[in-house]
Amino acid sequence: MANKYDSPGRILLALLGVGLLGHAQAASIAEWEGCSSITADIDRLACYDSVSGRAQPEAAPVPPADSQSASPPAPPPAVADAEPPDAGLLSALSRHWELDDEAKQGAFLFRPHRSNFFLPIKYSSSPNNTPFQGTFIQPDQGLDKLETELQLSFKIKGMEGVFGHDNADLWFGYTITSFWQAYNDSTSSAFRETNYEPEMILTYRTDYEIAGFRGRFINLGMVHQSNGRSEGLSRSWNRVYAQFGFERDNLALLIRPWHRISEDADDDDNPDIEDYLGHGDLQVVYRKGRNAYSLLLRNNFKSEDNRGAVKLNWSFPLYGRLKGYVQYFNGYGESLIDYNHSQQSFGLGVSLTEGM
Repeated sequence: MANKYDSPGRILLALLGVGLLGHAQAASIAEWEGCSSITADIDRLACYDSVSGRAQPEAAPVPPADSQSASPPAPPPAVADAEPPDAGLLSALSRHWELDDEAKQGAFLFRPHRSNFFLPIKYSSSPNNTPFQGTFIQPDQGLDKLETELQLSFKIKGMEGVFGHDNADLWFGYTITSFWQAYNDSTSSAFRETNYEPEMILTYRTDYEIAGFRGRFINLGMVHQSNGRSEGLSRSWNRVYAQFGFERDNLALLIRPWHRISEDADDDDNPDIEDYLGHGDLQVVYRKGRNAYSLLLRNNFKSEDNRGAVKLNWSFPLYGRLKGYVQYFNGYGESLIDYNHSQQSFGLGVSLTEGM
Protein backbone atom coordinates (compact mmCIF):
# COMPACT_ATOMS: atom_id res chain seq x y z
CA MET A 1 0.00 0.00 0.00
CA ALA A 2 1.32 3.45 -0.87
CA ASN A 3 2.53 5.83 1.82
CA LYS A 4 0.20 8.75 2.27
CA TYR A 5 3.14 11.13 2.51
CA ASP A 6 4.69 10.11 -0.83
CA SER A 7 2.81 12.58 -2.97
CA PRO A 8 3.37 15.68 -0.81
CA GLY A 9 7.08 14.76 -0.46
CA ARG A 10 7.51 14.49 -4.18
CA ILE A 11 5.76 17.80 -4.68
CA LEU A 12 8.04 19.45 -2.09
CA LEU A 13 11.15 18.04 -3.70
CA ALA A 14 10.00 19.28 -7.11
CA LEU A 15 9.33 22.77 -5.79
CA LEU A 16 12.72 22.82 -4.10
CA GLY A 17 14.46 21.80 -7.35
CA VAL A 18 12.65 24.47 -9.31
CA GLY A 19 13.65 27.11 -6.77
CA LEU A 20 17.28 26.05 -6.84
CA LEU A 21 17.25 26.06 -10.68
CA GLY A 22 15.71 29.52 -10.78
CA HIS A 23 18.31 30.78 -8.34
CA ALA A 24 21.12 29.31 -10.48
CA GLN A 25 19.69 30.86 -13.64
CA ALA A 26 19.34 34.24 -11.94
CA ALA A 27 22.93 34.05 -10.69
CA SER A 28 24.21 33.08 -14.18
CA ILE A 29 22.47 36.03 -15.87
CA ALA A 30 23.94 38.43 -13.33
CA GLU A 31 27.39 36.97 -13.85
CA TRP A 32 27.11 37.19 -17.64
CA GLU A 33 26.02 40.80 -17.37
CA GLY A 34 28.90 41.47 -15.01
CA CYS A 35 31.39 40.06 -17.51
CA SER A 36 30.08 42.26 -20.30
CA SER A 37 30.89 45.38 -18.29
CA ILE A 38 34.64 44.56 -18.16
CA THR A 39 36.56 46.77 -20.59
CA ALA A 40 39.83 44.86 -20.83
CA ASP A 41 39.65 42.17 -23.54
CA ILE A 42 41.76 39.59 -21.68
CA ASP A 43 39.90 40.00 -18.35
CA ARG A 44 36.49 39.95 -20.04
CA LEU A 45 37.34 36.71 -21.87
CA ALA A 46 38.55 35.11 -18.63
CA CYS A 47 35.28 36.09 -16.93
CA TYR A 48 33.21 34.49 -19.71
CA ASP A 49 35.28 31.30 -19.45
CA SER A 50 34.72 31.17 -15.69
CA VAL A 51 30.97 31.63 -15.93
CA SER A 52 30.62 29.08 -18.72
CA GLY A 53 32.65 26.56 -16.77
CA ARG A 54 35.47 26.33 -19.34
CA ALA A 55 38.74 25.17 -17.80
CA GLN A 56 41.48 27.79 -17.58
CA PRO A 57 44.87 26.99 -19.18
CA GLU A 58 47.46 26.04 -16.69
CA ALA A 59 50.43 28.32 -16.37
CA ALA A 60 53.64 26.97 -17.82
CA PRO A 61 55.95 25.71 -15.11
CA VAL A 62 58.86 27.97 -14.30
CA PRO A 63 62.13 26.20 -15.08
CA PRO A 64 64.72 25.96 -12.33
CA ALA A 65 67.25 28.72 -12.00
CA ASP A 66 70.05 26.41 -13.16
CA SER A 67 68.29 25.61 -16.44
CA GLN A 68 67.58 29.30 -17.05
CA SER A 69 71.22 30.24 -16.69
CA ALA A 70 72.35 27.33 -18.86
CA SER A 71 70.10 28.10 -21.82
CA PRO A 72 71.30 30.78 -24.27
CA PRO A 73 69.29 34.01 -24.43
CA ALA A 74 66.66 34.17 -27.12
CA PRO A 75 67.77 36.16 -30.20
CA PRO A 76 66.14 39.56 -30.66
CA PRO A 77 63.32 39.69 -33.22
CA ALA A 78 64.45 40.48 -36.75
CA VAL A 79 63.74 43.98 -38.01
CA ALA A 80 62.06 43.93 -41.40
CA ASP A 81 63.17 47.32 -42.64
CA ALA A 82 66.34 48.41 -40.91
CA GLU A 83 67.18 52.09 -41.32
CA PRO A 84 70.28 52.80 -43.44
CA PRO A 85 73.37 54.17 -41.74
CA ASP A 86 73.60 57.90 -41.16
CA ALA A 87 74.23 59.62 -44.48
CA GLY A 88 76.73 61.85 -42.71
CA LEU A 89 79.03 58.83 -42.34
CA LEU A 90 79.30 58.46 -46.11
CA SER A 91 82.08 60.32 -47.90
CA ALA A 92 81.44 63.17 -50.32
CA LEU A 93 82.44 61.02 -53.31
CA SER A 94 80.19 58.19 -52.16
CA ARG A 95 77.16 60.47 -51.80
CA HIS A 96 77.82 62.22 -55.12
CA TRP A 97 78.29 59.06 -57.22
CA GLU A 98 76.43 56.60 -54.94
CA LEU A 99 79.47 54.39 -54.54
CA ASP A 100 78.33 52.50 -51.43
CA ASP A 101 75.23 50.34 -51.19
CA GLU A 102 73.84 52.64 -48.47
CA ALA A 103 74.16 55.63 -50.81
CA LYS A 104 72.24 54.16 -53.75
CA GLN A 105 68.88 55.79 -54.50
CA GLY A 106 67.87 54.02 -57.70
CA ALA A 107 67.45 55.27 -61.25
CA PHE A 108 65.60 58.23 -62.79
CA LEU A 109 66.02 60.72 -59.95
CA PHE A 110 67.49 64.21 -60.32
CA ARG A 111 70.76 64.75 -58.43
CA PRO A 112 73.23 67.64 -58.41
CA HIS A 113 76.10 67.24 -60.86
CA ARG A 114 78.30 70.30 -60.71
CA SER A 115 77.64 73.24 -58.40
CA ASN A 116 74.32 75.08 -58.72
CA PHE A 117 74.90 78.75 -57.96
CA PHE A 118 73.94 82.34 -58.73
CA LEU A 119 76.49 85.15 -58.60
CA PRO A 120 74.70 88.53 -58.74
CA ILE A 121 78.11 90.20 -58.52
CA LYS A 122 80.79 89.03 -60.95
CA TYR A 123 83.71 91.35 -61.71
CA SER A 124 86.16 90.77 -64.58
CA SER A 125 89.49 92.53 -64.96
CA SER A 126 89.39 92.28 -68.77
CA PRO A 127 86.05 91.61 -70.51
CA ASN A 128 86.43 90.01 -73.95
CA ASN A 129 84.92 92.55 -76.38
CA THR A 130 86.57 91.22 -79.55
CA PRO A 131 84.04 88.53 -80.60
CA PHE A 132 81.09 90.90 -80.20
CA GLN A 133 82.30 93.81 -82.33
CA GLY A 134 79.70 94.46 -85.00
CA THR A 135 76.97 92.50 -83.19
CA PHE A 136 75.43 93.93 -80.04
CA ILE A 137 78.63 95.80 -79.11
CA GLN A 138 79.06 99.14 -80.84
CA PRO A 139 82.56 100.51 -81.61
CA ASP A 140 82.29 103.19 -78.93
CA GLN A 141 80.81 100.83 -76.36
CA GLY A 142 81.90 97.67 -74.64
CA LEU A 143 81.09 95.00 -72.11
CA ASP A 144 80.73 96.01 -68.49
CA LYS A 145 83.29 94.65 -66.09
CA LEU A 146 80.45 93.86 -63.71
CA GLU A 147 77.94 91.16 -64.68
CA THR A 148 76.14 88.14 -63.19
CA GLU A 149 76.65 84.40 -63.62
CA LEU A 150 74.18 81.53 -63.23
CA GLN A 151 74.90 77.81 -63.35
CA LEU A 152 72.39 74.95 -63.21
CA SER A 153 73.68 71.39 -63.27
CA PHE A 154 72.04 68.02 -62.67
CA LYS A 155 72.48 64.34 -63.48
CA ILE A 156 70.18 61.32 -63.72
CA LYS A 157 71.13 57.69 -63.24
CA GLY A 158 69.84 55.94 -66.34
CA MET A 159 70.83 52.43 -65.28
CA GLU A 160 71.91 51.01 -61.94
CA GLY A 161 74.02 47.90 -62.41
CA VAL A 162 74.99 48.00 -66.10
CA PHE A 163 74.91 44.61 -67.83
CA GLY A 164 74.38 42.90 -64.48
CA HIS A 165 77.53 44.40 -62.90
CA ASP A 166 76.62 45.94 -59.54
CA ASN A 167 79.77 48.09 -59.59
CA ALA A 168 78.83 49.93 -62.81
CA ASP A 169 76.19 52.67 -63.19
CA LEU A 170 75.23 54.75 -66.23
CA TRP A 171 74.60 58.48 -65.72
CA PHE A 172 73.40 61.34 -67.92
CA GLY A 173 74.41 64.88 -66.95
CA TYR A 174 73.51 68.37 -68.13
CA THR A 175 75.05 71.72 -67.20
CA ILE A 176 74.08 75.19 -68.38
CA THR A 177 76.17 78.26 -67.49
CA SER A 178 75.05 81.79 -68.40
CA PHE A 179 76.95 85.09 -68.23
CA TRP A 180 74.56 88.03 -68.11
CA GLN A 181 75.41 91.71 -68.63
CA ALA A 182 72.61 92.58 -66.23
CA TYR A 183 73.92 96.06 -65.39
CA ASN A 184 74.79 97.09 -68.97
CA ASP A 185 71.99 99.32 -70.24
CA SER A 186 73.84 100.08 -73.50
CA THR A 187 73.48 96.44 -74.59
CA SER A 188 69.91 96.12 -73.24
CA SER A 189 71.27 93.90 -70.43
CA ALA A 190 71.91 91.02 -72.84
CA PHE A 191 73.18 87.55 -72.06
CA ARG A 192 76.65 87.70 -73.60
CA GLU A 193 77.32 83.94 -73.39
CA THR A 194 75.56 80.70 -72.45
CA ASN A 195 77.30 77.33 -72.50
CA TYR A 196 75.44 74.02 -72.80
CA GLU A 197 77.13 70.80 -71.71
CA PRO A 198 75.33 67.44 -71.96
CA GLU A 199 77.32 64.31 -71.14
CA MET A 200 77.07 60.56 -70.67
CA ILE A 201 79.08 58.90 -67.90
CA LEU A 202 79.77 55.27 -67.05
CA THR A 203 80.83 55.07 -63.40
CA TYR A 204 82.74 52.01 -62.21
CA ARG A 205 83.33 51.57 -58.47
CA THR A 206 86.88 50.73 -57.40
CA ASP A 207 88.60 50.11 -54.07
CA TYR A 208 92.39 50.32 -53.90
CA GLU A 209 95.07 52.30 -52.09
CA ILE A 210 97.72 54.53 -53.65
CA ALA A 211 99.97 57.02 -51.84
CA GLY A 212 97.62 57.11 -48.86
CA PHE A 213 94.55 57.80 -51.01
CA ARG A 214 91.69 55.40 -51.64
CA GLY A 215 90.72 54.97 -55.28
CA ARG A 216 86.91 55.09 -55.33
CA PHE A 217 85.81 55.21 -58.98
CA ILE A 218 86.69 55.52 -62.65
CA ASN A 219 84.37 57.54 -64.87
CA LEU A 220 84.34 57.00 -68.62
CA GLY A 221 82.52 59.89 -70.25
CA MET A 222 81.55 61.55 -73.50
CA VAL A 223 80.74 65.27 -73.38
CA HIS A 224 79.58 67.91 -75.86
CA GLN A 225 79.98 71.61 -75.09
CA SER A 226 78.73 74.49 -77.19
CA ASN A 227 77.32 78.00 -76.90
CA GLY A 228 74.44 77.58 -79.35
CA ARG A 229 75.48 80.49 -81.56
CA SER A 230 76.03 80.74 -85.29
CA GLU A 231 78.55 82.29 -87.63
CA GLY A 232 81.47 84.08 -85.97
CA LEU A 233 80.28 83.57 -82.39
CA SER A 234 79.86 79.79 -82.57
CA ARG A 235 82.08 77.72 -80.26
CA SER A 236 81.85 73.96 -79.70
CA TRP A 237 83.85 70.78 -79.17
CA ASN A 238 83.33 67.11 -78.31
CA ARG A 239 85.48 65.05 -75.95
CA VAL A 240 85.86 61.61 -74.44
CA TYR A 241 87.48 61.38 -71.02
CA ALA A 242 88.44 59.13 -68.13
CA GLN A 243 88.14 60.53 -64.62
CA PHE A 244 89.79 58.95 -61.59
CA GLY A 245 88.39 59.71 -58.13
CA PHE A 246 90.45 59.43 -54.93
CA GLU A 247 89.75 60.41 -51.34
CA ARG A 248 91.48 60.64 -48.01
CA ASP A 249 89.41 61.70 -45.00
CA ASN A 250 87.69 64.98 -46.05
CA LEU A 251 89.92 65.48 -49.10
CA ALA A 252 88.86 64.39 -52.60
CA LEU A 253 91.11 64.35 -55.67
CA LEU A 254 89.71 64.12 -59.23
CA ILE A 255 92.03 63.61 -62.21
CA ARG A 256 90.44 63.85 -65.68
CA PRO A 257 92.46 63.51 -68.90
CA TRP A 258 90.44 63.95 -72.11
CA HIS A 259 90.76 63.57 -75.87
CA ARG A 260 89.05 65.86 -78.32
CA ILE A 261 87.02 64.19 -81.07
CA SER A 262 88.28 65.66 -84.33
CA GLU A 263 85.99 67.63 -86.65
CA ASP A 264 86.13 68.62 -90.29
CA ALA A 265 88.25 71.69 -90.76
CA ASP A 266 85.39 73.49 -92.51
CA ASP A 267 83.07 72.90 -89.53
CA ASP A 268 85.56 73.53 -86.71
CA ASP A 269 84.78 76.85 -84.98
CA ASN A 270 87.80 76.67 -82.67
CA PRO A 271 90.53 74.36 -84.02
CA ASP A 272 93.13 75.57 -81.51
CA ILE A 273 91.00 75.17 -78.39
CA GLU A 274 93.31 72.50 -76.91
CA ASP A 275 96.22 74.98 -77.03
CA TYR A 276 94.35 77.02 -74.42
CA LEU A 277 92.22 74.51 -72.47
CA GLY A 278 94.77 71.70 -72.55
CA HIS A 279 94.14 67.96 -72.42
CA GLY A 280 92.61 67.52 -69.00
CA ASP A 281 92.00 69.03 -65.58
CA LEU A 282 92.70 68.40 -61.92
CA GLN A 283 90.18 69.15 -59.17
CA VAL A 284 90.79 69.13 -55.41
CA VAL A 285 87.83 69.35 -53.01
CA TYR A 286 88.13 69.73 -49.24
CA ARG A 287 85.22 69.81 -46.82
CA LYS A 288 85.28 70.92 -43.20
CA GLY A 289 81.91 70.89 -41.49
CA ARG A 290 79.49 72.70 -43.80
CA ASN A 291 82.28 74.60 -45.56
CA ALA A 292 83.56 73.33 -48.91
CA TYR A 293 86.68 74.47 -50.76
CA SER A 294 87.61 73.46 -54.30
CA LEU A 295 90.53 74.08 -56.64
CA LEU A 296 90.40 73.45 -60.41
CA LEU A 297 93.59 73.47 -62.51
CA ARG A 298 94.12 73.29 -66.30
CA ASN A 299 97.31 73.53 -68.33
CA ASN A 300 98.43 72.70 -71.87
CA PHE A 301 101.85 71.48 -70.61
CA LYS A 302 103.75 73.35 -73.32
CA SER A 303 107.07 74.95 -72.51
CA GLU A 304 106.41 77.60 -75.15
CA ASP A 305 103.06 79.37 -75.17
CA ASN A 306 102.18 77.79 -71.85
CA ARG A 307 98.55 78.50 -71.02
CA GLY A 308 96.16 77.34 -68.37
CA ALA A 309 93.65 78.37 -65.74
CA VAL A 310 92.95 78.17 -62.02
CA LYS A 311 89.54 78.41 -60.35
CA LEU A 312 88.90 78.63 -56.61
CA ASN A 313 85.48 78.13 -55.01
CA TRP A 314 84.33 78.43 -51.42
CA SER A 315 80.83 77.67 -50.14
CA PHE A 316 79.74 78.32 -46.56
CA PRO A 317 76.45 78.03 -44.65
CA LEU A 318 74.02 80.96 -44.63
CA TYR A 319 70.50 79.80 -43.77
CA GLY A 320 69.11 76.29 -43.94
CA ARG A 321 70.28 74.75 -47.21
CA LEU A 322 71.22 78.13 -48.67
CA LYS A 323 74.97 78.69 -48.80
CA GLY A 324 77.17 81.61 -49.60
CA TYR A 325 79.40 81.17 -52.65
CA VAL A 326 82.70 82.87 -53.54
CA GLN A 327 84.52 82.23 -56.83
CA TYR A 328 87.88 83.35 -58.20
CA PHE A 329 89.13 82.62 -61.74
CA ASN A 330 92.42 83.40 -63.46
CA GLY A 331 93.43 82.26 -66.93
CA TYR A 332 91.96 81.15 -70.24
CA GLY A 333 88.55 79.69 -71.01
CA GLU A 334 86.20 80.85 -68.27
CA SER A 335 83.55 80.40 -70.98
CA LEU A 336 83.68 78.98 -74.50
CA ILE A 337 83.59 82.43 -76.12
CA ASP A 338 86.62 83.29 -73.96
CA TYR A 339 88.59 80.10 -74.65
CA ASN A 340 91.51 82.10 -76.11
CA HIS A 341 91.15 85.13 -73.83
CA SER A 342 92.86 85.53 -70.46
CA GLN A 343 91.22 87.37 -67.57
CA GLN A 344 90.77 87.47 -63.83
CA SER A 345 87.31 87.45 -62.27
CA PHE A 346 85.80 87.46 -58.82
CA GLY A 347 82.21 86.51 -58.01
CA LEU A 348 80.04 86.59 -54.92
CA GLY A 349 76.62 84.98 -54.52
CA VAL A 350 74.71 81.98 -53.23
CA SER A 351 74.73 78.23 -53.83
CA LEU A 352 71.97 75.66 -53.38
CA THR A 353 73.94 72.45 -54.01
CA GLU A 354 77.59 71.52 -54.20
CA GLY A 355 79.05 69.52 -57.05
CA MET A 356 82.17 67.87 -58.36
